[in-house]
Amino acid sequence: MVCKSVFVTATGTDVGKTYVSALIVKKMREMKLDCGYYKPVLSGAIRQNDSTFLPGDCDFVVKTSGLNVNPEACVTYCFEEAVSPHLAAMRAGIKIDKDVIKNEFLKRTAKYDYLVVEGAGGITCPFDLENDVLLLSDIIQYLHQDVLLVADGGLGTINSVLLTVDYAKNCGINICGIILNNYDKNDFMHLDNKRQIERLTGIRVLAEVAKGDKTLDVQKDELLKIFS
Repeated sequence: MVCKSVFVTATGTDVGKTYVSALIVKKMREMKLDCGYYKPVLSGAIRQNDSTFLPGDCDFVVKTSGLNVNPEACVTYCFEEAVSPHLAAMRAGIKIDKDVIKNEFLKRTAKYDYLVVEGAGGITCPFDLENDVLLLSDIIQYLHQDVLLVADGGLGTINSVLLTVDYAKNCGINICGIILNNYDKNDFMHLDNKRQIERLTGIRVLAEVAKGDKTLDVQKDELLKIFS
């Protein structure tokens, strides 16, 4: 079959893209679906004793989902400094190339039936500001991907979601669903946030993820709808 994929981004940094991506890949594989994972660019890698870098996000996804690959095989550009990718790349003397990312993406789509692609930071995260301006949104468009948006369940999320959705629409990027992370179903504000986000954006909240959740509570047919 032709590989189906989805691009996971978020309303900002440290919202939970990696955590949610891991749960998605895990859920897909538990359903006996051949799902892989790819992160084009990563900042904040862990320097090992042999001076190689361990991409922590990829390591978490691999271990959580049970993927039988090395974490290093899941990333193309891996930087040690925990700063914006454009700055990490500039300081490392490396240019992030969208064609390289596309080729690496295509290699993985040839390997799996489904692929979860995880971005860095939010949807406008810069990859290159020294040469041609290259933002995460440019990569999403270049790969012709639909987006799954991860947002926090708490205070301020309505504003963050609306701004991200509006920006995506202006770029011609389709958001196929939203997942609320750090969600508390017993908190009246979280419940209202979900209701208002769906009402104001017209986009369905696919799932809510509480702190410490080990699985994604979503039906198979609903999960498969996000892959295109």
